Amino acid sequence: MTMVQSNMKDPKAITGKTVLAWLACFFGVIFAANAIFIYLALGTFPGVVVDSSYEAGQAYNQEIAAAKAQTERNWQISSDISRSGNDGARLVVTAADAEGSPLYGVEIRAFLRHPAQANLDRETVLRADGGGKYVADVEGLPAGNWTLVLEITEDGARKFRSENRIFLASE
Repeated sequence: MTMVQSNMKDPKAITGKTVLAWLACFFGVIFAANAIFIYLALGTFPGVVVDSSYEAGQAYNQEIAAAKAQTERNWQISSDISRSGNDGARLVVTAADAEGSPLYGVEIRAFLRHPAQANLDRETVLRADGGGKYVADVEGLPAGNWTLVLEITEDGARKFRSENRIFLASE
């Protein structure tokens, strides 16, 4: 018997060029994904919480003094927010002094801050409704979690500040 030798290569054989091509494609995909993630991360969150850390630090002692004075004042402040319409809400704040007498002659501002999208934040000044009640109608509030910041000023000076997480249900 005679054996015939063939010069044909095995088509399924893994060569150095094949391994190099697969490695280049693998790392190319990894680098492309990382580049996309870096681009999206830098474009969506600027990383800035306050404009000036130095000024925020300087105001810290004033905030501590204001919080102590607020505690000593012992005002009784409560708030309620409920849906009015499709995307609106009615905010009602009841304000009384330490003896339970209604507060008059104060200005109440409400800041509704969305935890993820600053463009949804709302600010409103509440109007007196009698008996220490202050009300405001706020439009354009989608359902979800919000931070409600209440600030009460009297004669131009801040007398009260509170910050609470609230959940606004859909109607």
